[in-house]
Amino acid sequence: MRQLSIPGAWVHEPEVIKDGRGSFHEWFRASDLDAAQGHSLALAQANFSSSARGTLRGIHFADVPPGQAKYVKCVRGAVLDVIVDIRAGSRTYKRWEGVRLDDSGHRAVYLAEGLGHAFMALTDDACVLYLCSEGYAPSREHGIDPLDAELGIDWPRDIAPLLSAKDAAAPSLAEAEQQGLLPSYAECEAYYARLRTAGPPPAAMRAGEPVLIRGGR
Repeated sequence: MRQLSIPGAWVHEPEVIKDGRGSFHEWFRASDLDAAQGHSLALAQANFSSSARGTLRGIHFADVPPGQAKYVKCVRGAVLDVIVDIRAGSRTYKRWEGVRLDDSGHRAVYLAEGLGHAFMALTDDACVLYLCSEGYAPSREHGIDPLDAELGIDWPRDIAPLLSAKDAAAPSLAEAEQQGLLPSYAECEAYYARLRTAGPPPAAMRAGEPVLIRGGR
């Protein structure tokens, strides 16, 4: 696990073993993530999405606590996966980082509770898996406009973005802050501390073992 410049965000870059039969790699190892973040990932839900080229999903986040941590991998095609620090009061507030996830390099990203998440499909039939620490709860789920000029995310300029009606109507970061929707960095840090002291979740709830782009304010 390699830490990104946003606290709570990591990228996993596996060794891919190839031979005449195909390839093999470990796309998730619980002990590596435990060591990186200081606590285990409780697996509450696993999601799958397939997307046409240009599909832009996000920026999504959930109220903290409990929020929703995510471990994300692209198993077919390619996406530009983007993590945004939307935690009010964070020293990296408004910073974003993008990582290409695809079916050749087999990177995966982890983002802690309170961080915003989005991705754009760079190919047709881009298939993405998500391991989630909490189940989907509509009442505490929120979105931010992924095309917000203040964030200035450098989405591919040669691909027209395709947004859902809900994502297209999402508020800007400034509007979300004014509406009191954003998680605070202090609340997130307190929640992370509780997770670190709580110990590992029951074995049945643990997730099984087995070109970085940076932006600023």
